[in-house]
Amino acid sequence: MSPPLSQISQTLNAWIHLVMKHSMHNLMRFARKHGFSLAQLNMLIRLHYRGDCGVSDLGEEAGVTSAAVSQLLEKLVQQGLVLRTEDPQDRRHKVIMLTDAGRQVVHEALIERQSWLIQLAGLLTPEEQEQVDAALQLLIDRAALLEKS
Repeated sequence: MSPPLSQISQTLNAWIHLVMKHSMHNLMRFARKHGFSLAQLNMLIRLHYRGDCGVSDLGEEAGVTSAAVSQLLEKLVQQGLVLRTEDPQDRRHKVIMLTDAGRQVVHEALIERQSWLIQLAGLLTPEEQEQVDAALQLLIDRAALLEKS
């Protein structure tokens, strides 16, 4: 049996639950509205943050095979959201990149995903916003230390 969570762990878990619930709800709503599967939208967002890369890189990051990624990307290529070109260093490999239209879709999706945060921030007084900002900056700094180890 695991030890009981400390108060800060419980609070962080509650916060993560809210963030995930609202972010995913908004992202799923965006995907449905624009005719994307969540997997396709996830792939576009991964490309946005990762930048141009190979199919195998995306597969490794997403935990799926290159064949699965290729199949997922095919519709995105057909829609003009993703471009698949030859790798100049190795013509056997393909480089995947977002098109301008793909970047626009990601931009709109991220705005939709974060819209509830804007509403939430609007409910806070300026003093509360400063307190939350300071606390979150501290968490970001400490989380970065964990990533280094």
